[in-house]
Amino acid sequence: MGRIKTQLIKRTTEQLLAKYTGQFSEDFVANKELVNKFVSVHSSKLRNMVAGYLTRLSRVRKAKGLQ
Repeated sequence: MGRIKTQLIKRTTEQLLAKYTGQFSEDFVANKELVNKFVSVHSSKLRNMVAGYLTRLSRVRKAKGLQ
């Protein structure tokens, strides 16, 4: 069982994936820098949660062959 993501995290992540398709990778640190670049996030915890969810979705999509 993992941690439950809030709607804010999910919505922000889906918007980033829709707008910047193909720029995110399976690397958390690289995704963290891209989130900083694309979104004005006020806290590092929120930025890390979005970057972590982006990383997870990128891995799942690659495993399914969607990217």
